[in-house]
Amino acid sequence: MGLEIDREQFSEADFSAFSEQLQRNLRALQRVLGRPGFGQGPLSVGAELELNLVDAKGEPLPINHEVLQDVQDSRISHELNRFNLEINARPVLLAGNSLSATQHELAGALAATRRAAAAHGGRVVAIGILPTLVEAALSSTMLTDSMRYRALGSGIARLKGQPFRVQISGQDELSLCASDVTFEGANTSFQVHLRVPPERFAELYNAAQLATGPALAVACNSPSFLGRRLWQETRVALFRQAVDDRREACVDDWRPARVSFGHGWVRRDALELFSEVVAQHEPLLPVLSREDPEAVCQTGGVPELAELRLHCGTVWRWNRPVYDASGGGHLRIELRALPAGPTASDMVANLAFLIGLTLGLAPHMGEHTARITFGQTRRNFYEAARLGLEAQLLWPAERAPSPRALTVQQALPELLRLAREGLVRHGEVDPAEADTWLGIIQERAARRRTPASWQSELYEQLRRRLPAQLAWSVLLQHYQEQSETEQPLHTWPEPALLAQRAAPESSRA
Repeated sequence: MGLEIDREQFSEADFSAFSEQLQRNLRALQRVLGRPGFGQGPLSVGAELELNLVDAKGEPLPINHEVLQDVQDSRISHELNRFNLEINARPVLLAGNSLSATQHELAGALAATRRAAAAHGGRVVAIGILPTLVEAALSSTMLTDSMRYRALGSGIARLKGQPFRVQISGQDELSLCASDVTFEGANTSFQVHLRVPPERFAELYNAAQLATGPALAVACNSPSFLGRRLWQETRVALFRQAVDDRREACVDDWRPARVSFGHGWVRRDALELFSEVVAQHEPLLPVLSREDPEAVCQTGGVPELAELRLHCGTVWRWNRPVYDASGGGHLRIELRALPAGPTASDMVANLAFLIGLTLGLAPHMGEHTARITFGQTRRNFYEAARLGLEAQLLWPAERAPSPRALTVQQALPELLRLAREGLVRHGEVDPAEADTWLGIIQERAARRRTPASWQSELYEQLRRRLPAQLAWSVLLQHYQEQSETEQPLHTWPEPALLAQRAAPESSRA
C-alpha cells in the first residue's frame, strides 16, 4: 500500500480489467516460484513502526506533513491519519548482532522524529492506541491528504454501503458507528518482515501463525479506546471492524473479513495464500500497470506483479505473504500483530521472541499441525489479544490429548527456550544477543506486566484522584516520559508511585 495512485474514481471496466490482470499475475507468480534458485538467500528482517503525534495535552496533533518536511529522512513516511507517521527500518541479515542494530536504528529514527515534531509543538508517542483519543479526533478531516488514502476509504465504503459498526466488549462496552476508515488510524503497530526461502514458506508461515498468539500476549499495548477499557490489545478488534467491507458482518459471517487471522494451515506453498486473497476479496483500487507479467517470465525476467502486490496490500491478514521483485525477487512473511511501543528496546525484544519462536517451531510444524487445529491456533490469537498474560493457550502436546490448555505463564519457559534455539541455531544470532533481548520478555513475565497492564494499573490508580479524561491525559504523559528514556518497560516505576504525584481532584477544580 505504499504505492501512490493518480485517481480516486474507477469504472466497472477498470475493476474487470484489474481482476483479469490479477489472474495473469498469479500465473506468472507460479512460474517464478517454480524456478530453481528463486528467492534463495540468508534470513533477513525488516520492520515498520507506526507512530502518533500529540500536543502538550496528549491530544492528536495533525501535523504529519509538516514533520515530514522538517525531518528529511527517507525512512519516514505518511500514514492514514494526519497525526500518524511511519518509520521503515532498513532490512538486515538476521545473523550476528542484527537485533541490536535494529534497536539502534529505531531509536535514532525516533529521536529525529521527536526533534522535528518538537519544532511544531508536538510530541511523538509509540503506543498501540492513544488513550486520550476522543471520537471527534477521528473525523474525516483527519485523513491524510493523499489520493491513495481517499481512494482506499472510498473503495471500502463502496463495498460496505453503510456506516462501519464498532462493537467491543471488555471491562467497559463500546458501541458506535463510524462514517469512514479514519478509525483505523487509531491503531499503530510494529510490523516485522521476515525474508524466507520459498521452499520453506509453508512451514515458516504456519510456525508464525502458531507463534503469534503467545508473542502478542506478552506485548499487548492498547487496553483502551475512546475512554473505554476493552481488550488488552484492543487494536486487534478495532482494526477488523474499522475496515470491514461486509454488510451486516459478524464474527461468524460466511464472507471472509479483510482483516483476519486466516482460514487454515498452508499445505504447499505461498501461492495458496496469494490465490486465496485474489479469490476471496474484491479489488478496492483497480490501478493497472503496463507490465505483461507472463511475457516478462518468458524472457527470464522477474515480474513486478504490481496489481497483486497492490491488491494484497488491501487485505490485512495478521500474518501476510509478501512478494518482492527487488534483488532478483524473494518472499517475505509480514508479521503484523505486534503493537507499537513502548520503546525501541521493548519492540526489538518482541521481534526477537516472535521471530525466534517462529524459527524454533518451524522444523516441528509437520507434527504440530496434526496436534492442534488451525481454529484452535486462531483462538489463541484472539484470547491473547483479549486477555494478554492472563490468556489461556491451547498448545500442541506430544502425547494425547493434544492440544493442552496452559496459561501464558506456564507456557513461557518452554517458549523462551524454543525462541532462543530458533534465534541461535536456525537464525545464527549471537547467543549473547539472543539472551539480551529474550531476557526482556522473561523479566516482563516475572513481573507479570505488559505495556497494556502497566497502562491499566496506572489508570486505575489515577482515577482515584482525577476525572476520567484527565486521568487518561496524565497516564499518557507518564507513558511518553518513560518511553523516551529508552529503558524497557519492566524497569519503569510502579504505577502506584507515579499516581501519587498526581494532584487530587479537588485541587484541579
